[in-house]
Amino acid sequence: MLQVLKGTVLLLDISLPLKDPIPIFSLVLFIILLAPIILRKFRIPSIIGLILAGMAIGDHGFKIIEKGSIDLFGKAGLLYIMFLAGLELDMAEFRKNRHRSIIFGAFTFLIPIALGYLVSVYLLGFDFMAAMLISSMAATHTLVAYPLASRLGITKNEAVTVAVGGTIITDTAVLLILAVITGAAAGHLDTYFWIRLGVSLAVFATIILWIFPMIGRWFFKKIKDDSTSHYIFVLALVFLAAFLAELAGVEGIIGAFLAGLALNQLIPHTSPLMNRIAFVGNALFIPFFLISVGMLVDLQALLKGSRALIIAGVLIVMGLASKWLAALFAQWAFKYSPTQRKLIFGLTTARVGATIAVVMIGFRMGLIHEHVLNGTVILILITCLVSSFVTENAGRKLAIIDAERKPEMDGGPERILVPVSNPARIEAMLDLAVMIKDPQAQTPIYPLAVVQDNEEAREKVHVTNKMMEAAVIHAATTESPVQAITRIDLNVADGIARAARELMVTDVILGWTDKTSTTDRLFGSIFGTTLDNVLQSVWETVYVCDFHHPMNTAKKMVLVLPRNTEYEKGFLHYLQKMIMLARQIGVRLVVYCQDKTKNAIEAYIQQTKTSVEIAFKYFGEIEDFLVLSREITPDDLLAVVSARKGTLSYSPYLEHIPAKLSRHFRENNVILVFPEQMEIDFLEAGVQPEDLTLAPIQEQLANLNKLGKAVKRIFKGGKK
Repeated sequence: MLQVLKGTVLLLDISLPLKDPIPIFSLVLFIILLAPIILRKFRIPSIIGLILAGMAIGDHGFKIIEKGSIDLFGKAGLLYIMFLAGLELDMAEFRKNRHRSIIFGAFTFLIPIALGYLVSVYLLGFDFMAAMLISSMAATHTLVAYPLASRLGITKNEAVTVAVGGTIITDTAVLLILAVITGAAAGHLDTYFWIRLGVSLAVFATIILWIFPMIGRWFFKKIKDDSTSHYIFVLALVFLAAFLAELAGVEGIIGAFLAGLALNQLIPHTSPLMNRIAFVGNALFIPFFLISVGMLVDLQALLKGSRALIIAGVLIVMGLASKWLAALFAQWAFKYSPTQRKLIFGLTTARVGATIAVVMIGFRMGLIHEHVLNGTVILILITCLVSSFVTENAGRKLAIIDAERKPEMDGGPERILVPVSNPARIEAMLDLAVMIKDPQAQTPIYPLAVVQDNEEAREKVHVTNKMMEAAVIHAATTESPVQAITRIDLNVADGIARAARELMVTDVILGWTDKTSTTDRLFGSIFGTTLDNVLQSVWETVYVCDFHHPMNTAKKMVLVLPRNTEYEKGFLHYLQKMIMLARQIGVRLVVYCQDKTKNAIEAYIQQTKTSVEIAFKYFGEIEDFLVLSREITPDDLLAVVSARKGTLSYSPYLEHIPAKLSRHFRENNVILVFPEQMEIDFLEAGVQPEDLTLAPIQEQLANLNKLGKAVKRIFKGGKK
């Protein structure tokens, strides 16, 4: 086809296979768009649709696109899958079940190795080296179906955590065996080989697991508001980790997974950055990888004699049976349900990445022949199909079971109100709201702007609306529902109180400004008593926040609890939120409290089966608060629970806590928590609920106060 442009004749080559990157990329994007939509009508997982599409357009199909044309994106997709597996891993659950992951890793490695070796030697007649390669290929697996588990919201289930942990163990072991086999085949299996391999792996692991988090924490502190730079930085670290893994003598997928573990703490699961990472991977990189897998499959290989059919059949049966036995042993050992066993089997069945590496290296070295290579390609297709179907089926059942087990929240739906006055603090406060919000709650987050009712109210409303638009845009990047509210009221405190009552909120998040007086520092307002007024009229849980750097850079979270706080009405509510916050930012929770409070927290964790890395330190009296400055570093997130006057956990010393936080912890991210209270509990000591003679007096004082404000406004308007 000829294309004429400004008098110049250009030749556009549309012969097959396509060479021009523009039609290649366009075709692949339409496949990514349409294949899942079409196959969804036949209840076929989208993963299978992309693999089948790859078979159709590849070298062994209609030869529309050569595999090398999308090889870069395909390899990037494989690394992306492993990176997401490490990044989305619940580290508290992983540490809790690390022994189970090791045990399952042993099952899913040793059973296929043993079964594969016996079948290869006694049934297929291969020698020792070829048998070890084939059995290693049977032991490895790829988390092709992990995106399905992520989409179903079951990645925090223990079965998924154990399967992911076992994957990295078995793949690492297989790739180490591959390095040993290649070294032996080349005649380099000497003392120097073992020293070099051990040292390189030690250096590689140190760089990824120790230096990467340090670099990441420094970067996120220095570059705070550039979302594009954050994403590019993370992506660069992933590919650097894969490159370092190959330098160390193992496959890049190991480096990508370890990079996910290293950055897990720095990228909260509900953050905008996490949403961008998952979106780009699921929309682009991972589909490219699945299409490239389909392009490897050569169905004509089955027609190349009975030997190819026999080897393919044996490899498929052996591969499926060995992983099913490993899942069965895990079910027996850990007392899992049949659904969890099926899910583990589905996640660990597919062979792609490391399997291709093993068989290609063996074929190039002449250790295995073409029939094994063709049989392995068919194995990849069948195991990917089985993995997708089983994971989709078991994952849906498990998601329903988890949803039914989730206890309903008392007191109605959760609603979080975020009054904002300083545009620079909006994002940090909304991030906190997203992190402590129940992910199952359908109610939106309510950013609130209160404009004082005066002659400048109209102009201030326009400025406030622009500020609220920025809040909505930021929250949209986290895929959290937001309903912005702007209201005009006599003062900020009244506006917050009325909005809290009208919306029936459960939590209120306030900002902390840089003013000198204690009360002014607690809220961005010219009124010194704003916080006091809010606390007297809003009885739900109130969080007062002072953030200097992103929360994801914290090394640990310190929670300080006063005496008798376990008897407060809102104790369990704010405790749940603080534990959720610690899990979201992936840090250890250190609780300073008395023994009774510790027992109450441990009982709550045991009853709810909450996975959290927690440590307790005895904290006798709140008057010893400054002792904490010796044990808290500037990188720690400090949460201090205070109390309203007249409550069980109130102490006069709590009045001085805000000033001490400002003076001694000015570099820390700080959250001051006021637990939920019954309104009548707030009455001053000595004023009893049944003392009704005070009620008329209080009502008259309130009316006089309102009348005084109205008269003041009238005179002010007349003077003007």
